[in-house]
Amino acid sequence: MKLFNTFSRSMEDFKPMDGKEVKMYCCGPTVYSYAHVGNLRAYIGQDVLKKTLLRAGFKVKHVMNVTDVGHLTSDADSGEDKMLRAAEREKKNVIDLARGYEAKFFEDEQALRITRPDIVCRATEHIPDMIAFIERLEKLGFAYKAGGNVYFDTAKYPSYGALARTDIKNLKHGSRVAEDAHKRNPTDFVLWFTTSKFENQILQWDSPWGKGYPGWHIECSVMSTKYLGERIDIHCGGIDHIPIHHENERAQSECCLGHKWVETWVHNDFLQLKDMKMSKSDGNIITIDVLKQKGYDPLAFRYLCLTAHYRSPLAFSFDILDGAQNAYDNLRARVVDLRKKDEPADPARVDKIVRRFDECLFNDVGTPQALSVMWDALKDVATSAGTKLAALQRMDEVLDLGTDTFREQRHALDAETEALIAQRALARQNKDWKKSDEIRDALLAKGIVINDLPGGKFSVEKAGN
Repeated sequence: MKLFNTFSRSMEDFKPMDGKEVKMYCCGPTVYSYAHVGNLRAYIGQDVLKKTLLRAGFKVKHVMNVTDVGHLTSDADSGEDKMLRAAEREKKNVIDLARGYEAKFFEDEQALRITRPDIVCRATEHIPDMIAFIERLEKLGFAYKAGGNVYFDTAKYPSYGALARTDIKNLKHGSRVAEDAHKRNPTDFVLWFTTSKFENQILQWDSPWGKGYPGWHIECSVMSTKYLGERIDIHCGGIDHIPIHHENERAQSECCLGHKWVETWVHNDFLQLKDMKMSKSDGNIITIDVLKQKGYDPLAFRYLCLTAHYRSPLAFSFDILDGAQNAYDNLRARVVDLRKKDEPADPARVDKIVRRFDECLFNDVGTPQALSVMWDALKDVATSAGTKLAALQRMDEVLDLGTDTFREQRHALDAETEALIAQRALARQNKDWKKSDEIRDALLAKGIVINDLPGGKFSVEKAGN
């Protein structure tokens, strides 16, 4: 299997350090608002990467953080905490706000058939770990206190800028991030904020440096090493994280640990809306709920994401999504038609199709090429219906377009029923079996039968169909 490593800017043979289990960390959401489809493209890509690794025979330990404190309106050290600004805007308690948006995030992921990470860790629940990490950096001479805050001294880390390929020598104050008179170097960043910088911060903790809260970058270093150990196979995120967030993570982690931290850096490109990236700050966001309201199946959006390589920008418009929805509907119709035929599968032919499919995925998760293999197989008149269905079942273990649920439906489900199905899926994901059973019974009373399938999947049928 080959992956493109952002650090080396080259394709590399991938093999986990212990030869068996892949330790994979992904930067998760800052839960101050709804996730937009640009955000969710990244998580779809990470989901397919994880399922590709599983297909390749590896075990995967997947960790993702939830940022509920410390992420400022600038990715550097300026602006307000995004959580504080959102809480003031919506007149809510910060924690209640965070938990609400976190729940909605995972509801959206469920609609996109994104498998929940093995470990989801919240920043606010790991403050003591962050303080201990910063104390260690301070003891080793990589951190200094100035203006009440604690900063990381990038001059003590000669490799700083290697991931982003930043020209550190010619960098001036204020050219990369907002200027801060307390910094010794333009690239230094805050590990711990105190009230000297943000006196109105709601979430604060006692620390050796004063009452305050952690910087955004320290969160990922601390939680990734806590759950994955000191060496990580794959670190994922968007390309916007490369120059600051991931460069800072790498610096503080390697200085604290004393060795290389991440083997392979994997970054996805943007989903672009009208020649610009989709951004909450710019106000041009589209959520999964917006897609549903307009009549799109969320999995049509997943299909759209698979048509472009994760390292390529993906143009988004409703015209483009119309094309993806049509292709997805055609896939559904073709599968429904194949199910009507009673034809056996040819195991050798199935294996040949799947091998071609896997070859595409094992080459840096080449989903566009993998989709092409899928369609070629489905359109091949010389291939039996049973062979097509058997091959598709194995291919969809990675693509996860829900083809196992495709059945001929006499009537579309109403919005209330769709909402109940989504709530039950989320309850099962959270292992709330009592709520799951209650919703199943409520659906049955409405004439809807839910069939639970392996791997957390399910199918929906009308009673009597």
